[in-house]
Amino acid sequence: MLQSNLFQIEEETPWQDLGNGVKRQVFGYNDQIMLVKAKFEAEAIGQLHQHHHAQVTYVDSGVFEMSIGEEKKILKKGDGFYAPPHEMHGCVCLEEGVLIDVFSPHREDFL
Repeated sequence: MLQSNLFQIEEETPWQDLGNGVKRQVFGYNDQIMLVKAKFEAEAIGQLHQHHHAQVTYVDSGVFEMSIGEEKKILKKGDGFYAPPHEMHGCVCLEEGVLIDVFSPHREDFL
């Protein structure tokens, strides 16, 4: 069974630079679930995409224009969203911020 370390320490967990003002930090995971932090600079874009994973996201900081399917909403600290499997979704960061993503099953492409 695939599994991360039991503890993840922010200062010891590397950031992956995805380019265009977006960075990712992979935290705990196993075959069924994964927690990821995504840091966005202002005006950075999370391109529209879809995947077979269910995704739940919490806005830890910043302001984002989030698109899921045909719907758009402005989300800020304390808000969140659910992106069903195979649903197109993406965001534009309006004010620098961090999203906390949970995927089920884990994102094999992030490892």
